[in-house]
Amino acid sequence: MFCSAEAEARYAAFIDAAPGAVVGLDFDGTLAPIVDDPTQAHIHPEAAAALIDLAEAVGTVAIVTGRPARQVLALGALDDLGDTIAARGRRLQIFGQYGAERWDSTHRVIHTPRPPSGLATLERELPRLLRNAGAADAYVEDKGLAVAVHTRRLADPVGAYDRLLPALKELADRHHLVLEPGRAVIEVRSGAADKGRVIKELVRATDAKAVLFVGDDLGDVEALHAVGGFIEQGLAGVRVCVRNPEVSALLSLADVVLEGPDGVISFLRALVEDVRAHASDN
Repeated sequence: MFCSAEAEARYAAFIDAAPGAVVGLDFDGTLAPIVDDPTQAHIHPEAAAALIDLAEAVGTVAIVTGRPARQVLALGALDDLGDTIAARGRRLQIFGQYGAERWDSTHRVIHTPRPPSGLATLERELPRLLRNAGAADAYVEDKGLAVAVHTRRLADPVGAYDRLLPALKELADRHHLVLEPGRAVIEVRSGAADKGRVIKELVRATDAKAVLFVGDDLGDVEALHAVGGFIEQGLAGVRVCVRNPEVSALLSLADVVLEGPDGVISFLRALVEDVRAHASDN
């Protein structure tokens, strides 16, 4: 699980500072499985109990995802979960669309900005681009603040992805938007938000002495880099990667490597037990 002796030492330092720590978690591929239909990516059945215990063990728990906040609330039944966590005097936060949208279990209101300039025009041009790339049947997901093109359900998902990537990059550049490649999905959105900014904001706002992030895809790289920056500043930081057969870039950044959402839930349970054991010893 640990990638080095230094990683294991970082984890031990995190456990020591856990009551004032920030824990950030991706959703797809981390708390929920990757599935052909993204509207059916329901949270791991044991995640609710793990998140409740985690919220009692650390200072701040936040789900940081590229999905719209409303979608994550539904797929994770997180509204009800937030009630349980709030009843115990703790708080669950959700940062949707890379931090552009925000929700927490105390105020229970989704705060969202206006869609970025150029997105509506890009969406009107998208069907033609898909036809020209031989990917007319790709699933197009309108996220409100972004648009995502999924190739997983196509006959040749890898070939379609490779053809679409440069074409979508050119279209995004023309409309002053950014491209976010992922697992059989290419997203076009504003560059004003990213997961790294969310992690930095949470650590600074809470004056955290420790930070941990769990992710599995390219959209999580900035969050892992943010944790790495805090490690360099002397915080107890742990970068956790869920092994991804389609993307290997995160492995070189990881202190801990896990196998799928099952591995994430097991890791969170072990972390909570380690925090409890440390507290009882002190």
